[in-house]
Amino acid sequence: MNIDDVKRRAFAMPLTNPAFPPGPYRFINREYLIITYRTTPEAIARVLPAPLVAPEPLVKYEFIRMPDSTGFGDYTESGQVIPVEFTNAQGQTEHGGYTHAMFLDDEPPIAGGRELWGFPKKLAKPTLGVVADTLIGTLDYGPIRVATGTMGYKYQMLDHDRVVDSLLAPGFLLKIIPHVDGTPRICELVRYTLGDIVLKGAWTGPAALELHPHALAPVADLPILEIVSAVHLIADLTLELGTVVHDYLA
Repeated sequence: MNIDDVKRRAFAMPLTNPAFPPGPYRFINREYLIITYRTTPEAIARVLPAPLVAPEPLVKYEFIRMPDSTGFGDYTESGQVIPVEFTNAQGQTEHGGYTHAMFLDDEPPIAGGRELWGFPKKLAKPTLGVVADTLIGTLDYGPIRVATGTMGYKYQMLDHDRVVDSLLAPGFLLKIIPHVDGTPRICELVRYTLGDIVLKGAWTGPAALELHPHALAPVADLPILEIVSAVHLIADLTLELGTVVHDYLA
């Protein structure tokens, strides 16, 4: 294999057998349980990187089932997203979400999420399913239960257009890839969006969320003061590739 062959095939690692295929990445029947809660401004300030700003001390705790995803297969995900504002060099402000923590049970989307976009993915064991009248999400890190979310199943339908608009809001990620000497080689704020959204249903209902301290899955470091809202939705969508909006090493 010559140098040109290496450059042509260098999409992902390993070179001759990448952990994930090239995009686009389409998700069918992607199911979310999103519980929004209020935390302390001090907790947000400790984890939110500038130039992002949190207009309110809110956190969206998410449990996501992905039974049919291009190249990534069938897996489940759980983590925290902080509603934020980003103001670009032209002075335009966007409202979106910063993904602070993410845990899942499938190696290809862990590798692809970290290498392509900068999703902060770690290996764990999340679940999302229905038991009788309750939608239940859990997250275990090893044998330890880290998070439990519950919601009344399909209590009240939500407005279709408002939910689609919320899915169209941009997401922001901090992509970090180290140099071979351990110093940062890439340290970028990345913006991504979802597209081709087909919303199949969205509901709200009574909800509860419990977070437990863990050294390596510190979701409880953003403590729960008050549950604000809950959403259960099912949609087909495409995860678009990203763009760099701020280079910390420039």
